[in-house]
Amino acid sequence: MNKVRTRFAPSPTGALHAGTVRTALFAWLVARQNQGEFILRIEDTDQARSDQNAINNITATLKYVGLDWDEGPGIGGKFGPYTQSERLDIYRDWANKLIENGRAYPDNTSQEHLEVMRQADKKAGRAFLFRNHRPKTTPAKASDTPLRFLSDPKSYSWVDLVMGDLSAGPEAVDDFILIKSDGYPTYNFAHIIDDYLMDISHVIRSQEFISSVPKYLNLYEALGIKVPLFATVPQVVGESGTRKLSKREGAKQLLEYQTMGVLPEAMLNFLATIGWNDGSEQEIFSKEELIKKFTLQRVQRSPGQFDEKRLLWLNGHYIRELQFDELVKLSDGYWSKSASKFDQAYKNRVLKLVQSRLKYLDELGALTSFFFEDLPIKPGLISTHKKLKDLTAQQLTDLLTKTLNELERSDFSLEDIKTRLDKLLEETSQTPAVLFSLIRIATTQSEASPELAESLEVLGKDTVLRRIKNSISSTEKA
Repeated sequence: MNKVRTRFAPSPTGALHAGTVRTALFAWLVARQNQGEFILRIEDTDQARSDQNAINNITATLKYVGLDWDEGPGIGGKFGPYTQSERLDIYRDWANKLIENGRAYPDNTSQEHLEVMRQADKKAGRAFLFRNHRPKTTPAKASDTPLRFLSDPKSYSWVDLVMGDLSAGPEAVDDFILIKSDGYPTYNFAHIIDDYLMDISHVIRSQEFISSVPKYLNLYEALGIKVPLFATVPQVVGESGTRKLSKREGAKQLLEYQTMGVLPEAMLNFLATIGWNDGSEQEIFSKEELIKKFTLQRVQRSPGQFDEKRLLWLNGHYIRELQFDELVKLSDGYWSKSASKFDQAYKNRVLKLVQSRLKYLDELGALTSFFFEDLPIKPGLISTHKKLKDLTAQQLTDLLTKTLNELERSDFSLEDIKTRLDKLLEETSQTPAVLFSLIRIATTQSEASPELAESLEVLGKDTVLRRIKNSISSTEKA
């Protein structure tokens, strides 16, 4: 078996989102599980839209997810250069071979004339194919004259490692542009040359290219080069489930999730399981397990759906699994401004309380701000609370006063706080859903927090008593 070599070949025209990176991940997994090589190639032939910032985004995104490349920008390799704009002489040489073999011709058909031909075919009720309008005479070859492939229409059958047996008739084969007027090759031409010269064994790409495969096969034949294995990855749709994941569909660029504090391990796991599973109910996969278990044959043929809630659930799992010292390091920079006034020991106590609740690191500040500052009292938290809204102001005041009196006698050790809270439940004949919710709101100005007793212990006696007194005063004024 020839060495497995896969590639990820993005166009640097914008930031990467989940659908594109999932395709890169599948190619990376195929290479790694076969002890092969994964190549990064930058396809910047669209000079009007290519951007260095986009190239930076590509490399940064792959590094964030943990997809290392064996050859490509920043590394080099024996098949370089790995940026298409640096390979123009190579494409011209191959284009000349096609001209010599009568399989390419200069064509300066204007966009306006192309539209006239399209409308004529539409009016006649037939599909537009440029080969049906080939000019009888072609212009002299010049550096600014586009070069078009002269196709040889025929039927094709091929095997796709994801989609299975596929076929298309001659109507899918047409003449297409090889070299544009600016001297740069089109994707349809350049990627075939590059894949061949770089010994790519598996071309793994998204579904948008599948209709062009017959044209590619026709070009492979004209060039006399071996066809690699094809694997077409279905698109990723947005949360609506109907449209391709895109900025319009609300897709974030992937690095935004890094900024949010989504761990690389969670993102890798999430992307791999959009439209793929190993046949079991397993949802959590380490990188090593993915390399071992992944197969293209188990990639589903229907679109995979992007589900941000599932991503954050996965991330919460990985955060809970972190060694605490590692979480401390990763959390640096995510604390609220008010936390800067407190020492690391206190912040560590807070962090231990919320580790099991964190879904992403950027919510650390909002989840823990009450540990570092007295938040404004929000009367609406009580008036709209399903268990508290029917209590009168006097009932609320009585419950808070009894709580204040009981906690004033506490030494504020965790066990003593728990004992006194249980005692209050008995004395007030209230349920935890009522009494503990009221105490939680009074001391944190939030309906949700870590375990109540643990939160009170970390806040400390002076802070807890002061906040309950303030809440009593606010309730009495209401």
